[in-house]
Amino acid sequence: MDQIEKVIDEKIQGKPLLTEQKEGNAKKLFIESYGCQMNMNDSEIVAAILAEEGFNTTGNIEEADLVLVNTCSIREKAEQTVRNRLQKYNHAKKRNPKMKVGVLGCMAERLKAKFLEEEKIVDLVVGPDAYRDLPNLVEEVEAGRDAVNVILSKEETYADVSPVRLNSNGVSAFVSITRGCDNMCTFCVVPFTRGRERSRDPKSIIEEIRSMHDQNFKEITLLGQNVDSYLWYGGGLKKDFKKASEMAQATAVDFAQLLDMCATEFPKMRFRFSTSNPQDMTLDVIHVMAKHKNICKYIHLPIQSGSNQMLKAMNRLHTREEYLELVENIYKIIPEMNLSQDMIAGFCGETEEDHKDTLDLMEKVKYSFGFMFAYSERPGTLAAKKMEDDVPLEIKKRRLQEIINLQQEHSLYRAKEHVGKIQEVLIEGTSKKSENEWKGRNTQNTVVVFPKENYKLGDFVNVRIDDCTSTTLKGTAVGHSDNN
Repeated sequence: MDQIEKVIDEKIQGKPLLTEQKEGNAKKLFIESYGCQMNMNDSEIVAAILAEEGFNTTGNIEEADLVLVNTCSIREKAEQTVRNRLQKYNHAKKRNPKMKVGVLGCMAERLKAKFLEEEKIVDLVVGPDAYRDLPNLVEEVEAGRDAVNVILSKEETYADVSPVRLNSNGVSAFVSITRGCDNMCTFCVVPFTRGRERSRDPKSIIEEIRSMHDQNFKEITLLGQNVDSYLWYGGGLKKDFKKASEMAQATAVDFAQLLDMCATEFPKMRFRFSTSNPQDMTLDVIHVMAKHKNICKYIHLPIQSGSNQMLKAMNRLHTREEYLELVENIYKIIPEMNLSQDMIAGFCGETEEDHKDTLDLMEKVKYSFGFMFAYSERPGTLAAKKMEDDVPLEIKKRRLQEIINLQQEHSLYRAKEHVGKIQEVLIEGTSKKSENEWKGRNTQNTVVVFPKENYKLGDFVNVRIDDCTSTTLKGTAVGHSDNN
């Protein structure tokens, strides 16, 4: 497996999550997350809710009273991975018959009660907006009844829940700012599993970040299915904004304003955000990024295809030309910006010419990173209902490999741009390859490794970049940065 494929695979890998133990809690929770960063953050919310019900998390499934898997539906492979994992839970349950097993997240929302029929091991099914009901659902299960709650909310559901930081390195953390998505891309199941867009009160966001600041966290990633759609006008769905009062509209806070508030309030913390949608991103956001040193110069900017025909079929509400114009303006305002992509190979009706358009767009942008997939039909989406999945698997695989190969070239090209420069790196942990090296990321989100010397976890360090691979920069520390 090459480096790019490892990055792709890691996006859906399960992560058993651990945390501090709350004194007096006697029950054990094993929770495992698959998919996006939102799922990881949701698992932290679940752990916080269940901690108040007497559960401490454990990394040992054999001793767990309750096993939860937080699922992803973005691809068929992600769902199959979860089903395979449930079979392993079954072995543990045979050794511990009192163990209860629950399915959380997008897959739970998509399949609902059907999950109980398909997977006999499953005792409860809980959608992304129903985690507050977990204490009641666990009671139902403990009383011998199956339990399901997959009701989607019209409000931000967990603004006042302080997430338990699971498997935290004590340096970086996620903070959710929006939930749901209104962009009905024909290939995507997210609007059906996560619901409509609604934003979180900026005051609660600032308070959560302040809590992280007081615990000495150094970097926050603002999360949402579409952060650029963030819009707080007092609550409710984004689609209802025009119905709000004139006062609410006049005092509304958009994403550029929120980002500016965060960076200004906490000048010693670094900020990232994910994920962006090209049709919703404004240059106001880019100007705010340019204004603040502590906003990282990196944007994940998915496009999915470089072909206008495919973008229209996918219901991406922008053209190839509009996307390239946005990219050009981003590079003009922040020349050192790193961009990454999501790309789908072999969508319904994709021709060889469409595929060549994708490769051509990649050549023009030269992304630093990428997440690339062969199209897999997702039940319930418009594409599944009305379009034929007509690109043969072998052609999908060949086109995907060509996209991966080109991305590897561009990743190395972008990595080499850093060589010879001194860059600020936040130390996040020990390198996987050497106990004698730290690893961290620069502002452009590229991994940097360098000798440990006398530096420590959480330090901001100036590092001279001496060499690189397509995925990693290698350097030498030249001193603390003035951000410490």
